[in-house]
Amino acid sequence: MSKFPCTKPTLTITVQMKSLRLLFERNSSPAKATSSSSKFKRPKPSSISNGSDSSQSSSSQDPLKTHFSSLIKSTETTLQLRQIHAQILRRHLSSSANLTTLLISVSSSLKSIPYALSIFNHSHHKSLFLFNALIRGLTENSHFQSSVSHFLLMLRQRVRPDKLTFPFVLKSVSGLGLRFLGLILHGRIIKSGVEFDSFVRVSLVEMYVKLEEMGFALQVFDESPERNKSESILLWNVLINGCCKVGDLEKAMELFEAMPERNIGSWNSFINGLMKNGDLNKAMQLFDEMKEKDVVSWTTIVNGLSQNGDHQKALSMFFKMLEVGLRPNDLTLVSALSACAKIGALEAGVRIHNYFVENGLRLNKATAAALVDMYAKCGNILSASKVFEETKEKDIRTWSVMIWGWAIHGFYGQAIRCFKKMMFSGIKPDAVVFLALLTACSHSGQVDLGLNFFDSMRFDYSIEPTMKHYTLVVDLLGRAGRLDEAMKFIQKMPISPDFVAWGALFCACRAHKNIKMAELVSEKLLQLEPKHPGSYVFLSNVYAAVGRWEDVERVRMLMQNEAVGKDPGWSYIEVNGQVHSFVAGDHDHKRAREIYLKLEEIVSGAREQGYMPETGWVLHNIEEEEKEDALGSHSEKLALAFALMNTSPGTTIRIVKNLRVCGDCHSLMKCASKMSQREIILRDIKRFHHFKYGVCSCGDYW
Repeated sequence: MSKFPCTKPTLTITVQMKSLRLLFERNSSPAKATSSSSKFKRPKPSSISNGSDSSQSSSSQDPLKTHFSSLIKSTETTLQLRQIHAQILRRHLSSSANLTTLLISVSSSLKSIPYALSIFNHSHHKSLFLFNALIRGLTENSHFQSSVSHFLLMLRQRVRPDKLTFPFVLKSVSGLGLRFLGLILHGRIIKSGVEFDSFVRVSLVEMYVKLEEMGFALQVFDESPERNKSESILLWNVLINGCCKVGDLEKAMELFEAMPERNIGSWNSFINGLMKNGDLNKAMQLFDEMKEKDVVSWTTIVNGLSQNGDHQKALSMFFKMLEVGLRPNDLTLVSALSACAKIGALEAGVRIHNYFVENGLRLNKATAAALVDMYAKCGNILSASKVFEETKEKDIRTWSVMIWGWAIHGFYGQAIRCFKKMMFSGIKPDAVVFLALLTACSHSGQVDLGLNFFDSMRFDYSIEPTMKHYTLVVDLLGRAGRLDEAMKFIQKMPISPDFVAWGALFCACRAHKNIKMAELVSEKLLQLEPKHPGSYVFLSNVYAAVGRWEDVERVRMLMQNEAVGKDPGWSYIEVNGQVHSFVAGDHDHKRAREIYLKLEEIVSGAREQGYMPETGWVLHNIEEEEKEDALGSHSEKLALAFALMNTSPGTTIRIVKNLRVCGDCHSLMKCASKMSQREIILRDIKRFHHFKYGVCSCGDYW
């Protein structure tokens, strides 16, 4: 028999909780949910069967069963397992609890849950071993509700759960976020007499940690016998992780220092908690104190530093890890590639890619997507495309990263073609893919096509738009100068537009010099976030662009009165494998004098090409000479000068900027690319600009 019908319990969670409570209360009085474990009373021995049968013990004596058992354990695919199962049925061995249990376990490990359920449903004698195997398989495959349902079925069939049952049911309960059900289970565990089993004890604490019930987690820990505390390092690790999760670093440190023994997991868990709470210095201090470090230790540091924005340090630690001879895992590689992508460190990214090739590492879905993303965000879209084409296993993440890459580089045609290929491959688009498509249309001025995608997302794929989707439509209409349509769209949104959505319309008003609408939108921005510098800066720029200097000064005074500071502009550039950062008006660089002299030389040469500093981008009414000085200190210009000083002729220059590039810098980059006969690739907060032979890939539509 090759196929079985798949049936599942259909109880809802509410009914399950009521049923579970009734089942627990049959032989004893109900326990109060808030009572401590010491207040629960254990039941008298009941007549509930443990579900074992003679075949479980005798199967090992049957050579044929032993042979099939070995075959099942060595199975690598569901097809192989079905073939073995068919042979078991032909030889009338389906009554063997041992073989049936193994079939369920292996099919679950192969993520073939429907098949595991069919085997279970067609088993005549559902023993404890079968229930445990199925509940474990369901839990490990995140079928939490089905796991709880089968636990209820187990109780109804009077099969007594044991210390191997409860840990997985507890995990399912925490996965569903069912606090009350967790408390009931806790009571049942105490009544069953297995609460001091090490596995069960850890699972209880872990459940409360995941439910963020740290009071109960600490209570279970405090009431644990010294034997549990001394024998189970995992118990301490789980609790420390829980304290870090809720931000209680003081308690986490207290537990860490009180541990009778620590393993690598203890150090890794605490360091990870410190990283997630932004305490990088303490995390690095503990990392340095570790006598022994494994791949998880290094991965925790690399990922933690990158997540906290210290991408240069993250890459430094990654390459140090390779120097000490440790082989990175997938998460380490993804974290390092992500750090490269954030700061445009292409040379570092290429080194990591070379590590893949030199060590024979096969690209999987996660690492392939990270590699494509790195190349795209570091400005090398052709290498991103090459890696993408070479990747055999593509999931929705891989496709969306590639579509997004084409979009932010301004190649909307390639983005659309990639989307069509994805559709032909049988993968349905998700919300992220539509964000990429809308971005592609916005950057290329394809308004009608973008609106069609927006409608298709809602009506063809039943994907509910998020604030980001609505914001991109506002941006799409605004860039094209269709400001009235953009205003009507934002007013009819089914969700309240946020600061970013209004900001998109504000930028469009500035670009098209619609002062009246800009003033209206600025009021909305100030209502939403009165301390955000963006609304003040944008409005100042709008007034400056039309010479309304009194209004510029008024806005500047408002900023001072509200103690609002303008976000500093910074830029990254990688030269000879070293990442350099510059901030606007930077004079701290050790070669600052040379950089400014080089910049003067660039500006002088650009003037001969017809460049004139666009002083309308400066905030307030000062003398023209002072305005030019203010423009001259923008971070991307300093990065450009540094790159021209330190790279050989013909080398492509790649700059990453945290803000939107201003019109003056955009004009200078075009002239610089023509004078130096180089390609300059600038990534700002919105998109990529490829400057070559005095022309930008955006076509001045940005």
